[in-house]
Amino acid sequence: MKSFELKQDPPLTMVGCGILRKEVDLLIEKNRWNVHTYFLDSALHNYLNRLSDELNQALTERERAGEKTVVFYGGCHPLMEHFLDEHHTCRTHGQNCIVMLLGYEAFMQELEKGAYFLVEDWALTWEPMITACFGTKLDVVREIFHSSHKYILALRTPCNGDFTSAAEAAARFVDLPLLWRDVSLEHLEGVLADAIQRRLAEES
Repeated sequence: MKSFELKQDPPLTMVGCGILRKEVDLLIEKNRWNVHTYFLDSALHNYLNRLSDELNQALTERERAGEKTVVFYGGCHPLMEHFLDEHHTCRTHGQNCIVMLLGYEAFMQELEKGAYFLVEDWALTWEPMITACFGTKLDVVREIFHSSHKYILALRTPCNGDFTSAAEAAARFVDLPLLWRDVSLEHLEGVLADAIQRRLAEES
């Protein structure tokens, strides 16, 4: 994996979704970027009001502390671009974290085949996360998933532990077949490097 060397003097704080926190932290350390991280709960995408409140609060707090921010989120809220403008910052390019990880083409190929993408963080918190969002009636939950998806695609990165049993339990819970795909961090690395560079350019 190549390194992305950035000319960077002022530190940045990356505020974002915790869904890929291990991968983001690894890439920051690998490239020696002068970036600190502040991660929010990965389940917030299910609750737009909470996402709005907590993201804006985190950005406000970082600004009051004199920190310059960059945002690690996709278009996960209808007002995301408004939030960015309000806080004079920018975000990573990509519709969502899976696009940032896989790349748009690979994401669309699997999506068109009916994939529901599962990453380690979601697998490990699956049942309480899903029932909090959709309720506890299993037949209703399964109907929701079956209406849009044909299989669960578990994405395994170099940062993951063995979450096989958790992924299998998640697939059983929604009664869908489970497939696996190993994913490198190269695309995510480029996405992060681009966002950091754009944010630094705004300061120059």
